[in-house]
Amino acid sequence: MAEAPLEVEVAPVAVPASLDAPDAAAFMEANGVRNEFEAERVGTDDLRYDPAEILPTWLNPYEPKRMFAARVEGRMVGRGVYELRADASSTTCWFSMDVLRGYRGRGVEDALHERLLACARADGKRSVNLYVFHGAGGAGERVPASTGAGSVPIDDSTRFLLANGYSLGQVERISRLPLPAAPRALEGRRDEAAAQAGPDYRVVRWTGRTPDRWVAGVAELNTRMNTDAPTGDMPEDEDPWDEDRVRVDDALQESSGRTLLVTAVEHRPSGRLVAFSELSVPAEPHRPANQEDTLVLAEHRGRRLGMLVKAENLLALHERADVPPSVITFNAEENRHMLHVNEALGFAAIGYEGGWRRDLP
Repeated sequence: MAEAPLEVEVAPVAVPASLDAPDAAAFMEANGVRNEFEAERVGTDDLRYDPAEILPTWLNPYEPKRMFAARVEGRMVGRGVYELRADASSTTCWFSMDVLRGYRGRGVEDALHERLLACARADGKRSVNLYVFHGAGGAGERVPASTGAGSVPIDDSTRFLLANGYSLGQVERISRLPLPAAPRALEGRRDEAAAQAGPDYRVVRWTGRTPDRWVAGVAELNTRMNTDAPTGDMPEDEDPWDEDRVRVDDALQESSGRTLLVTAVEHRPSGRLVAFSELSVPAEPHRPANQEDTLVLAEHRGRRLGMLVKAENLLALHERADVPPSVITFNAEENRHMLHVNEALGFAAIGYEGGWRRDLP
C-alpha cells in the first residue's frame, strides 16, 4: 500500500558568502542531504564533500545555480538544484533532486520538480538535463540508455522520471581505483603510452594554480570538454572559457581546501596543449581523490594520450606524503576508449549515474 502524501514546504536556500555567515546553516544542512542521498545510492560515502569544499562551486559566476530545500514538519528531507549557463541565449538547463529514503514517492519529488520547472519556464529554457544516482542495481528490470550503452535499474527515481516525461539519454559509470597502486605498473603504462605518442608530444604537470604559460591552453581544453567529450543524447550548448575564467576557477579551487593535480600534454610542433587530466585531492588523507576532467582533443586521438596523462597523474599522486585510499571517476558508458584506459589501470565499477532529458514546450 502506498504511503500517504506529505505536506511539503519548498523554499530557496541562500548561498552564503562564507560558512561563518549568519545564513550558512541551511546551506550546510542541504549539503548533508546531498551526501546522505548519494551515499545511500552508491553504497559508500566516497562521494562526500564537506560544505567548505562545495561552497566555492556555488560562488562561481560562470556557473549560476539556485538551490531549494524541501521540508516536512520542519525537517529538511530533500534538495533541488537548478543550474544554467551564464550565457542567457542558452536554451538548456540542468536539474538535480536528492530526496532522503522514507520520503520518496510521497510528494517531495513532485514539489521540488514543480519549483525547478517554474525556474526553467521563467528563464525561457527549452530542455532539461537531469542527473541522478541509481546505484549498481541487481538482476531486475532495467531501463536502457537511448545510446545503446548502459542501463539503470528500475527504482523510485526511475519511475518518477519516466512518469514525468524524461528519457534516459546517457549512463555514466562510477568507478573506483584502490590505492596505492604498483608504481612500476603505472610507469610501464606511462612509458608504453609515451613511446606510442612519439617525440611530438611532451608531458607537463603542475599542482594548484595554472602556470601563466598554460592558461590559454587550459581555457581551450575546458571549452572543448563540451564538444569533444561524449554527451550521448544529452546535447549541450558550448560553454566557452577564456583566461579570466581559468583564473577565477584557480582561485575557487584554492579556497576549497582541496589540491588539484594536473597533467597535460604539449604538442611540440604547435606549442598547444592537446590533452589533460585532473585529480582533486582532499586535505584529509583518509578520503578518496576525485578524478575531474580528462580530455584528449579529437584531432590528437589514437596516440594513447589518454593513458599517458592518467598514468602520469596517478604517479604524481603517489609522490605525495599521504596517498589517498582510492580515486573515484565518472565515465560515459559509450566512451569505450576511456573505459578501456581506466580498466587497464585497475578501476572497477561501483555505481551508475543516469542522464535524463526532457524537452519543454
